[in-house]
Amino acid sequence: MKVLLQRVTSARVEVAGETVGAIDAGLLALVGVERHDDDAMVARMAERVAGYRIFNDDQGRMNRDVREQGGAVLLVSQFTLAADTRKGRRPGFSGAAAPADGERLYEALVAALRATGLTVATGRFGADMQVSLTNDGPVTFMLEM
Repeated sequence: MKVLLQRVTSARVEVAGETVGAIDAGLLALVGVERHDDDAMVARMAERVAGYRIFNDDQGRMNRDVREQGGAVLLVSQFTLAADTRKGRRPGFSGAAAPADGERLYEALVAALRATGLTVATGRFGADMQVSLTNDGPVTFMLEM
């Protein structure tokens, strides 16, 4: 599982011109589910996303997580994160989870993050989505399991 985590001042996702998920300050998390991912990985990734300290404390150091900051999470499925880009000029997707498995694990991640007490907005799995964001910093990290 890969999650591209971005600290944002705002983010939203649209499908066919309709906003399906939006947050103010918090995290935009683009999620790529891979073939070998399982429920245990989802639980660990939820803990990492919820507890990742990328918000500034009073001294300007990254010591606060999204909950301490009072932020929300916008979780967007993005199977292209599972692409193999090590060679050639075209990505390979053999490492990506099958759509049914990917959707189940993505929804499990949504539920696990909500169980931490976070407000979680989402995109729409498998849809053609337009994602808008204002990256704060910019601050972006790739979390991998």
